[in-house]
Formats: sequence, C-alpha cells, structure tokens
Amino acid sequence: MKGNYALLFLILWPMAGGLISYCLGRKSRIVRDYTADVVCLIELAAVLSLWGSLGSELIIPGVCGLGMKLSLDGFRFIYAVIIAFMWSATTIFSREYLRHHRNRNRYYLYVLMTLGSIMGVFISGDLYTTFMFFEMMSLFSYIMVVQDETPEAQRAAQTYLAIAIIGGLVTLTGLILLYNYTGTLDIEALAKFNLQDKSPLYVPGFLVFVGFAAKAAIFPSHIWLPTAHTAAPAPSSALLSGLLTKSGLFGIIVLSSGLFLHDPKWGFMLLVLAVITMVLGAVLAVFSVNIKRTLACSSMSQLGFILTGVSMQCFLGIDNDLAVRGTILYMVGHSLIKLVLFLCAGVVHMNTHKLNLNDIRGFGKGKRVLMFAFLMGGLGLMGAPLWNGYLGKTLIHEAIVEHIHALGHASGTLPFMSAAAERFMFSVCEWLFLISGGLTTAYVIKLFYALFIAEPSPEMHQKEIYISRSNAAVLVLSAAMLPLIGFLPADIGDRIAILGSNFMNGPEHHHAVHYFSFENLEGSLISISIGIAVYFLFIRRVLQIEKVKGQVRYVDLWPSWLNIENGIFRPVIGLILPFTGSLFAKTVDLITAGPVTLLLSNASRIRFIRPPEDTDFGFYQDEAKQETIGTLLPSSLAYGLMTFALGLLFVIGFLMM
Repeated sequence: MKGNYALLFLILWPMAGGLISYCLGRKSRIVRDYTADVVCLIELAAVLSLWGSLGSELIIPGVCGLGMKLSLDGFRFIYAVIIAFMWSATTIFSREYLRHHRNRNRYYLYVLMTLGSIMGVFISGDLYTTFMFFEMMSLFSYIMVVQDETPEAQRAAQTYLAIAIIGGLVTLTGLILLYNYTGTLDIEALAKFNLQDKSPLYVPGFLVFVGFAAKAAIFPSHIWLPTAHTAAPAPSSALLSGLLTKSGLFGIIVLSSGLFLHDPKWGFMLLVLAVITMVLGAVLAVFSVNIKRTLACSSMSQLGFILTGVSMQCFLGIDNDLAVRGTILYMVGHSLIKLVLFLCAGVVHMNTHKLNLNDIRGFGKGKRVLMFAFLMGGLGLMGAPLWNGYLGKTLIHEAIVEHIHALGHASGTLPFMSAAAERFMFSVCEWLFLISGGLTTAYVIKLFYALFIAEPSPEMHQKEIYISRSNAAVLVLSAAMLPLIGFLPADIGDRIAILGSNFMNGPEHHHAVHYFSFENLEGSLISISIGIAVYFLFIRRVLQIEKVKGQVRYVDLWPSWLNIENGIFRPVIGLILPFTGSLFAKTVDLITAGPVTLLLSNASRIRFIRPPEDTDFGFYQDEAKQETIGTLLPSSLAYGLMTFALGLLFVIGFLMM
C-alpha cells in the first residue's frame, strides 16, 4: 500500500463514526446526535486540509483482485468539500427534523456509512474502485429512503433498490467487457486509450453507462427519483438530489470525457437522453402539487441540463472549454441549491406534517428566514443573473450557440447527418433548453406564491416550533452562498471551474467570459420571460383555482396512465422478468439434468407452467397440486447444487469461448 493515507481516512472515518454514533445512541440520544455532527465536521476539516495534496493518490493492491486506487485532483477536491459540507449541514438539521422519528440510531448509522461510500466514489482513481463504492452507497442509502417505513416509503425504497441492483449488474457486465478489451479500468489510462474507430467500445461503454445513468435519474431510469425524494426525510432528500445523483454523473463524465473523449456519436446519444430528461422533468414539476415531488422532478430536469453540458463536450472537441466549465458550475450550483430548497421543504414539513400545496399554502407568511432561504434557492434554480445557477446555465447555453455557429462554417460532426440538419437539430435543442429553463421559472414562482403569498388554509394548524437557531443558521449560511458565487463569477465561479477542468480533459487555455454582457444575459431573460408567461397563462388559469381572494386550490391534472413506473417498469420487473428467468433456469436445469432424468422417467410427464405471481426466478409447487414438473426431477439440496454447478460451468465455458 503506497500513497496518501489521508484519502483512505476520508472513507473509513465516517464509517467508523457511524458505528460509534450507533453504539452511543443506545445510551444517549443527545450524545449520538452531537457525535454525528462532530463526525461530519471532522470529515469537512480533513477534506479542507488536503488542499495542498492535489495530485496525490493511494494504491492498495489485492482488493477484490484488481486492487483499489484513490486519487485527488481539482474536481475531486471540489466535490469532496461539497459532500462534507452538505453532510454536515443536513446532519445538524436532522437533530430537530428527526426528533419525533423512530429508528434514529439506524438512520445515523447508514447516513454516515453512505458518506464514506460516496466519498469513495468521488475520489476513486479507477472504475473498479468507483463501482465498489457505488454499490455500497446504493445499498446504504436504501435506509435513507425507507426510514419512515410508511407504505409509500417502502414502495419508493423498493423501486430505488430495484433500479440500483439492476443498474449495478448491467454496469458490472460492462466493466468486465471493457476490461477484457482495454486491459485497464484506470480512469487516466482510459482517457489515453485512443482508437480511430471506437465502435468496439460502444457496447461495454453503454452497459457501464446504464448503471450510472440510473443513479443520475436520466430518462428512462428516472422513475425512482420522484417517489424516493417524496418519501425520504427532507435531509435525506437534499443528499439524494444534491449528491447521490451526482455520483451517477461522475461515472458518466469518466466515460464521456475520457474513454469517449471528443466522440460526437457518443455525444449524440447523451444529447437525446439529456433533452428528454430536461424537458420531461420540468413538465412534471409544473404539474406537481407536492412540494418535495416538485423539487424532485426539478432535480431530474436539472440533471438533464447538466448532461447537455457533458454531451456538448463531445461535440466541441478540443474547443470544449465553455461546456467543461459550464458542466462543473452547473453541478456545483445544483448541489448547493437543492440543499437549500429541500431543507426549506423540511422546515415546512416539520411544522405542518404536510407536503401538498393545498395543505401548506401560506405557511411562509411572516417567516423571514424561510423566505430568504427559499428566495435565494429559487432564484439560483431559475438561473437569474447574479445567482450561482446563472453561471453554469449560461456557459452551457453558450456552448450550444458556439457549436451552431461552427456548423455554419464547417462540415458536420455526425457522419449520419448533414451539417445543415445538425445545425437545425441544435437550434431545436437550444430552444428546448431555453423553454425548459422557462418552465423552471414557472414552477419556482408557483411554489413561492403558494408558500409566501397565498392565504393560509383554514385547516392548517402549526403544532411545532417554527425553526431552531442551529437550523436557521444552517439555512442562512447555505442560502447566502448562492448569491455570493453569482455576484463574483470571476473570483469564485471561474476559479472553481478551472480547478476542476482537468478531470474532464478541458483545454489548458480558457475563454474570457463576460457573464453580464447582453449576449449572455439574453438567454436568461428569454427563459425567465417564458416562465412568467407559462405561470400566468397556464398555471394560474388551469392548475390554480381561486375560490375567494387569496384562497387558491391547486389541481393535479397529470394523467395517471402516463406513469411509466406502474405502466411499464413494474409489470416488466414483477411479471415478465420472473417468468423469463424461471423459464431460462428450468431450461438450463433440463439441459444439464435431462439425459439422466429421461432414462428414469416418462418424458411425456414434462410440462411447463406459468410460475406463481410472486416467484423469484424459480418454479415452486404446492404438494397438494401435482401440476408442476417437480414430480419428474429430484428435489434434494445435493441434486440442486450439482445441477447448478453444471449450469454454472456451462455459462463460464460459454463466456470464455
């Protein structure tokens, strides 16, 4: 083991802290809560102390065969700081938020375990290490979703875990194929693996992409995000939205800015998925009448914006400076914004125990701390000038415009599309980008009006204290960072972006960006104008019913049949896959055991049946009903293990061919 051992401390310390807080919590809840705070603050201090160690790494050979590699560069350092800061803020906030919740010992244990895991993802130096910590993070964070153990939370956690496991298995398959072809999973080495024809890498690359895209809530694997964010406690939602989705983007960026560096065909796939995710998420947020679901759908849309920036890096080639810096600033900005907005939603829920806009409307009247924090987060999310969200959104928009102009003077970058057709495609994408930004403005105004302007519901009774001093300090500090970055784009924003650009293989020379020139302000002003129009012409007239002056009611008009989780994913996972899996398993069983069995039995007795509804990839029988092939084949454990081993050898032999 060689290198900087402090990198390993960033992973092991919060995991050990989780165990310590769990043990202390069995004696004293107060000691446990403050111990968890201290663990996160020490993690933050440890990360900040590594500022002078950029470029260091740690290699631990022999871990799971391929070893483990940890690295620290500018981008990894930026996100390590954000992770530690957001975990500290949400852990402090949880003291008050969870004071009436059950299973808090379990909650703090797994939250701190998740902290160590996600830190491992972001400081990983190879995709094998990334995958190990990525899967640990997915399993530990399951508790963050199911914490309340309500039927809604259990269903949301079930979806979250199913997507995570399926995505992880697909990614593992891709990693095996990728290693078989390239001989390495080292992130730096993959970036240098240059091929004139990258078509052999598309299949393993796409398989690796699937698992990361699932965590990043990219369409069509976004289904877990609205339900999980709504069901999870607000501090967990802030981490799920602001950070765990970014772990998926981390893997996508490794592929797109490394293995498929400057590959427009890969960029085209990303762009299609990005635009669908961006537009669909914004539309869902406009229709939602639940504050946390609105913010969750908003996260889906914002992740589409970020993925657009990643795709533009592929199209712009060596001139991708704007796209690289825009991607970094949008990621950082969105993480901090969602921290603020989900904690604001947490304050509302602590006091009202409600999330529906009809139940919480008017709650924020006269609450200056809450209004300040929500306003800062809302303006940042809208991309309003002088707020942090404006910087990343402007740079990505300008990257699209830059490519459109380049297509007017050169040939197209896609071999299957003419330059004129590609130019038209990107012009459409630019307008969808601006319209999606407008929809963001519309649902932010909708939430602000519902919380701070509309008259309170007569049924709403505030039973809890408004907010503690510690939580007010967390909110104000987090919210104040958003305009600070936006007011100082060159001094803070550009420095953050340039520090992290090497990770995305950005150019050494950077464009001078005049953020507040009319050309750059124009895109933001167009989006805000579209948003104001959508709010007054659609939301106020269609989705918002005013009974008497100030007394409004929001209606949910989104068609239930458009829910692809219930319409597609659950039927496929719950019915088709089990039946297909059981049929495949029984076929393999027959192939391996058939010759022996047919010598002993009458072949005419073999009959396939539809498996029970809740089968787990196998045929089960009721001894009272001899309608299965169980009467034909022995059912001993030894026989089952033998046939399984033969089938496994058959599969391994097939893979080695």
